[in-house]
Amino acid sequence: MATVGVENVVVVDTPDALLICNKDKTQDVKKVVDELKKKGAEELTIHRTVERPWGSYTVLETGERYKIKSVLINPGAKLSIQMHHHRSEHWVVVSGTARVTIGEKIYNLHPNESTYVPISTRHRLENPGKVLLQIIEVQSGDYLEEDDIKRFYDDYGRLTDNE
Repeated sequence: MATVGVENVVVVDTPDALLICNKDKTQDVKKVVDELKKKGAEELTIHRTVERPWGSYTVLETGERYKIKSVLINPGAKLSIQMHHHRSEHWVVVSGTARVTIGEKIYNLHPNESTYVPISTRHRLENPGKVLLQIIEVQSGDYLEEDDIKRFYDDYGRLTDNE
């Protein structure tokens, strides 16, 4: 982002929003927030990057029946053993090594390798390595929200919480 020839403005750029306003109107930001609340805008509560005990994910794009995320898993960390009733997932390893559990199968994936997790299949993603694991996750289905997670085992005590 760049500005040219503007004066007396405040520019706030975050991964979730961009605000540009006159310095004399900063108090009016509350009006914008109130309007977003009235419209029920999810941007007020849902952020693109979400921290988790195992690492983080960033939503890169969302469409009507798909969502694309960049998932970062810390060395030695693992997600819960889980399943989804409404979506399948495709995982592509960008960097690091992924240990993947899908159903009864357990195997490793390396950069440029991928796998598919069918709907209603128990699965887990782990980072057995010493470097950060990055995957691109493509979710596909009729419901893609985080509350479509049924956990069977979780190292972080979140069996009833959403990931």
